[in-house]
Amino acid sequence: MTTDTPARLLTLLSLLQTPREWPGGELADRLGVSRRTVRRDIDRLRELGYPVQATMGADGGYRLVAGKAMPPLVLDDEEAVAIAVGLRAGAGHAVEGLDEASVRALAKLEQVLPSRLRHRVTTLQAATTPMTTGDGPSIATGTLTVMASTVAGHERLRFAYRAGDGTESRRVTEPYRLVSTGRRWYLIAYDLDREDWRTFRVDRVSEPFATGARFTPRELPTGDAAEYLRRSMQRRNDSYDVDVLFLDAPEVVAARLPQWIGTPEAAEGGASCVLRATVSDAPEWMAVRLAMTGLEFRVRQPAELVDRVRELGARLGRAAPPDTA
Repeated sequence: MTTDTPARLLTLLSLLQTPREWPGGELADRLGVSRRTVRRDIDRLRELGYPVQATMGADGGYRLVAGKAMPPLVLDDEEAVAIAVGLRAGAGHAVEGLDEASVRALAKLEQVLPSRLRHRVTTLQAATTPMTTGDGPSIATGTLTVMASTVAGHERLRFAYRAGDGTESRRVTEPYRLVSTGRRWYLIAYDLDREDWRTFRVDRVSEPFATGARFTPRELPTGDAAEYLRRSMQRRNDSYDVDVLFLDAPEVVAARLPQWIGTPEAAEGGASCVLRATVSDAPEWMAVRLAMTGLEFRVRQPAELVDRVRELGARLGRAAPPDTA
């Protein structure tokens, strides 16, 4: 139970910023207070300038809607536009380190932006051409925000999907989690027609639609979305096994590698560790990932990854000016 009024208001505001309607009884349960207290807190948020809309009914419902101006003491216009443009650009190009939390933040921000600011964001985005590196596919920001909203709101998601062999289908799913691997985004979801869990590449999704039908989340077989994605990738034909020796403890290495790649295991003596995993990243990208850890390592297999690491090292060596001291 949240007894501190300011803390409770922040929690309530965080819930309302998810793009869905919240029944009064559900908000009361989440906050551990009475429905009457929820109504008083809603009135307080309105006094502070937050545009909370109520719907009539047996239980009643509340949602945050776009207002005529940004609510006070949150963000001024320039800050709101800057954040929205930055999040859109990053999400649309699958930037390393931009996880689902950033996409949810974009969904929440665009939910309450006044129309004049949404227009500025769209105009700036259309006029900007980002320079990106690598060959990862770009994704429509709207696709990610719709998915993030349905994940957060436990709402069934319908979309068109194109498989790797070009086969097209329509899917109705219970979305569980979005996972970013740096180059690509994946949706982990329960496919209702196939009655099984599936992994979908987001860049192959089109026409995503939030159906409005709520569901109770199922238990993921692995218990962790990143682990489920890793195992799913192991079953693909384009995956391969890697064996890398790191000269650091497992916890040090694990903190610098994406979780979906795998878990390093302590080597004999405990001062080093071994990463044995099945990955689907191209060997060139895997070499870069290993180098970006900033740690000492030795690639033991496969031979192609050994060659790519050597090439990367030679290229970086040539890029450094000679030491004339």
